[in-house]
Amino acid sequence: MSRSVDKPSAVIVPLLDLAAQHGPLRRELLAAITRVCDSQRFIMGPEVEGLEQALARQLGVRHAVGVSSGTDALLMALMALDIGPGDEVVTTAYSFFSTIGSVVRAGARPVLVDIDPATFNLDPAAAAAAITPRTKAILPVHLFGQSAELAPILDAAARAGVAVIEDAAQAIGATYHDRAVGGYGTVGCFSFFPSKNLGAFGDAGLVTTNDDALAHRLRLLRNHGMEPKYFHKLVGGNFRLDALQAAVLRVKLPHLAGWTAARQRNAARYRRLFAQAGLGDTVVLPAEAPGRSHIYNQFVVRVAERDALRRHLASHDIGTEVYYPVPFHLQECFADLGYPAGAFPEAERAARESLALPVFGELTEAQQSWVVESVREFYHP
Repeated sequence: MSRSVDKPSAVIVPLLDLAAQHGPLRRELLAAITRVCDSQRFIMGPEVEGLEQALARQLGVRHAVGVSSGTDALLMALMALDIGPGDEVVTTAYSFFSTIGSVVRAGARPVLVDIDPATFNLDPAAAAAAITPRTKAILPVHLFGQSAELAPILDAAARAGVAVIEDAAQAIGATYHDRAVGGYGTVGCFSFFPSKNLGAFGDAGLVTTNDDALAHRLRLLRNHGMEPKYFHKLVGGNFRLDALQAAVLRVKLPHLAGWTAARQRNAARYRRLFAQAGLGDTVVLPAEAPGRSHIYNQFVVRVAERDALRRHLASHDIGTEVYYPVPFHLQECFADLGYPAGAFPEAERAARESLALPVFGELTEAQQSWVVESVREFYHP
């Protein structure tokens, strides 16, 4: 690559460009929204049912239950499994807040373990070692779009007789040994936050399961535990999916595979460009673990001087994000869990070193070249 750092004219690289994704679908999206407005069926109804059926087919599961957000998907899964006060849930020290926040909201105690430094995902051996007689579930996260190492987690859960709740919020379409995540555990939880590979026009989520009885319980909990109307079998919540969001997602779902393939091509292009720039020893690129497909909800690298690099890239009109700057055990609101600094060194190292670079499907080669050249300029001025 050229050592020139003159900025190409008009090259701006946002972290995510939803306008580029939605532009070609504008007519279909507006038609779907109009259809819902004309029907006056705004809560649940045929739009939600149609989306659930399509997602169940795509994910290879018996049941897909649309809900109000990925966070509510996790909380509802915990409620459906009767996990609450006195119970423990083994999970990762490094993820988005909802993972552990939902456990605390359910009244259970999160038992944290460290991560695999190559994938940022839950360390299966550490998870197995953390199981106690109080454990009711293991909650692995398929972070950044790549499955956790599920086989040993499922084995440990089976030996202990506990549930597995897959946090697949960032991983719709990711596979583990050629099967979609979300169908391996007792339940799977997905998010359709707008920045996800499949994003709504607001908050939306999904719970998946292959257990018929559990699916019925999830549907009850979604709507205040009510069946029939005004007769309540359980104390549930308002976790319903809006018809408008379901209609938007039905338009976008057929494009998911193409968008994911574009992200994967962009990830491969980054690998080529970083190698050509001679940055192989400076920038640690995302690992692609054997037997797993990475959908690149985020392209997260490890770098030294992360915060300074991020400021440098911002000065070059390149958007980045830090996922996540503070691991769970060092968050103020979880101080009562009693984990000191240093308890989970790999999670803490990831919090210091990780940086997400733009990887959205519409990213151009010129934009990616500018990202890599700007990184090279920072480390080799």
